[in-house]
Order: sequence, then C-alpha cells, then structure tokens
Amino acid sequence: MSILVRSIAWLLAAAVTFATLGPPGLRPHSDLGQDGEHALAFILVGLAFGLAYRRRRLLIAAAAVVLIGVLELMQFWAPGRHARLEDFLVDALTACTGFALAAGADWLFSRFRANPAVTSESPAE
Repeated sequence: MSILVRSIAWLLAAAVTFATLGPPGLRPHSDLGQDGEHALAFILVGLAFGLAYRRRRLLIAAAAVVLIGVLELMQFWAPGRHARLEDFLVDALTACTGFALAAGADWLFSRFRANPAVTSESPAE
C-alpha cells in the first residue's frame, strides 16, 4: 500500500511540475480560475505526500515549501511563464493544508483503531 501511495504522490508532483513549467497551451484549464487550479493541485500533492511519508511529514512539508519556491523561480526561464509571489503563497499554503489534512486523517484513523468497536446493542425488552 505504501508503494502505491508514494507512486501516486510522485506522479502528482511530476504532473504539477509539467503543468507549471511546460508549454502554456498543454496545461489543463478548468473553471476554478488560476488560484483555484493551483489550490486544488497543491492540496492534492500535500495530501498525497503527507500520507506517503507519515514518519517524516514535517521534514517533507518543509522540503515541499522550498521546492515550491524553486519551481516558481524556475518559471523565469520557462518561455511563456511568469513567476508570481501570489502563486507561491497559494501553492505553499495549500500544500501545507494537504499535509495537515493527512495528519488529521492519521489521527482520526488511530483513534478509531484504539477504541473498541461501538455497537448499538441495547438490553432486550
């Protein structure tokens, strides 16, 4: 299961990298607008990496923010692209939100595993 989640995380990272640095005409577009598209992409990346690397989540989240900044700066050299501080802020914030959602999901699942199954048995009347 871990290999599958890690593979998905890296495929998402590759897709986001291509969408960020590739030709603008090949980038997928939606009705969410630019900030919405960025938010959706990076929340999924943060969630996937947060689930894939549970034991090193904080380190991976910090590395993700740095790499998001590098990815944004690389747009200076990509034809037809532009680096913007607003994009970096949206991307980094939503990636961290994805990591937080992964941590919350882990916490929630561990609570359910720790508690015995709750049944709705009542005394027979």
